[in-house]
Amino acid sequence: MTVQLYDTKAQALRDFVPLDPENVTVYVCGPTVQSGPHIGHLRGALSFDILRRWLTHRYGRVTFVRNVTDIDDKVLLNATDGEPWWALAYRMELEFTRAYTAIGILPPTYEPRATASIPQMQELIARLIESGHAYAAGGTAAGDVYFDVRSWADYGSLTRQSIDAMEPAADADSRGKRDPRDFALWKGAKADEPSSAMWDSPWGPGRPGWHIECSAMSRRYLGAEFDIHGGGLDLRFPHHENELAQSTAAGDGFARYWVHNGLVTVGAQKMSKSLFNFILAEDVLRERDPLVIRYALAAAHYRSSLDITTSTFDEAEAAIGRIRTFLERALRTLRDDTDDLRLTAEVPLAFAAALDDDLGVPQALAVLHETVRDGNSALDAGDRDAALRAFADVAVMAGVLGIDPLDPHWHAADASAEASALDALVGAMIAQRADARAAKDWAAADRIRDAIAAAGIALEDTADGTHWSLIDG
Repeated sequence: MTVQLYDTKAQALRDFVPLDPENVTVYVCGPTVQSGPHIGHLRGALSFDILRRWLTHRYGRVTFVRNVTDIDDKVLLNATDGEPWWALAYRMELEFTRAYTAIGILPPTYEPRATASIPQMQELIARLIESGHAYAAGGTAAGDVYFDVRSWADYGSLTRQSIDAMEPAADADSRGKRDPRDFALWKGAKADEPSSAMWDSPWGPGRPGWHIECSAMSRRYLGAEFDIHGGGLDLRFPHHENELAQSTAAGDGFARYWVHNGLVTVGAQKMSKSLFNFILAEDVLRERDPLVIRYALAAAHYRSSLDITTSTFDEAEAAIGRIRTFLERALRTLRDDTDDLRLTAEVPLAFAAALDDDLGVPQALAVLHETVRDGNSALDAGDRDAALRAFADVAVMAGVLGIDPLDPHWHAADASAEASALDALVGAMIAQRADARAAKDWAAADRIRDAIAAAGIALEDTADGTHWSLIDG
């Protein structure tokens, strides 16, 4: 068993060797919650959900941290008089959580908000100033603190750029910077920003820069060195480059592997809120089965670009349909013989080899669908043993990927709809019984009551009407 991952920093496949094989540690950059999620956000979170599931399968325990950036220029910009920045951030955070949950993304072990780790950020900034890698600005930029990129020889090592070839950092006004590429660690208070977005600090009131947040939170929840740092490919520069520089300059080992997911495109153009070409998660969830969305966003290799079209979801729907049809057919045919198999089945070797090879989901899905075909053939031939083996293999593979159509998670909405339908039907029968009683047609009223009881439903006549409940047992 050797898991290999493509390390963006090394630009090569590397054998994954965790610091502690009994507790793999992963930090993933979560959303900046200035507005709701689009499907690019879902694809990114899903890539690391599948990685987490596979590492859990291989190692047993994964401590998975995904942050929420709830204080940022964009959050402040989108706030209004009627909805302050912190209320907007919380509302958008809930939207992300709902969308993630809908497509079966597991909740993180810890999900820290940036605003809850301000002391840790300030402590890290102080260490950088003390070691000569950061400086507090003066003059009109008093209160600002910047990282001195030329003080750190390895700056640019993640993306393999020279400092002189980089664009100036656009995260703060350059007036207080020694070099235009220096980036903000602490932003001094501004007159046009709300007082609620300011914290006291040794350098004056203000708020953290974007990059310092993840360095402080990853250290707080995972330690000075951890296994995997993940995020979208668009975060490599400047965000992850700056995280790496400030953490290592402060003396931390930081991330041992860097893993980045590819982007979602529309018409071969990166999906972005700034380009107004995004597809909102709430829109696609309204139109498509969440399980189909999960499959569609997971089917391509996580490092590849994924161009979204209508056929992307149509093909996913057909694929899920084939898996569901086989599993339901096998359950009908094999019945009770399937129960123990779900608990004892091991993933097929070819499936495991695919996921061990840099999370090769397309190859793993090919194994799954081949097993579905073999299982249907076995059912056609009446080969019970072969059908049972196929059922067990398909169930365990689909479970590892989080795409098992029989998982209760995917039927919560169905259960709610069924409950509503049952309530409407029973309510109609109760109304018919009430009409029969009002007409003194006691025989009809009794027939209706008996029919309801035969369906396992009890009626209770009270002063404020008739109420129904399911009969226990």
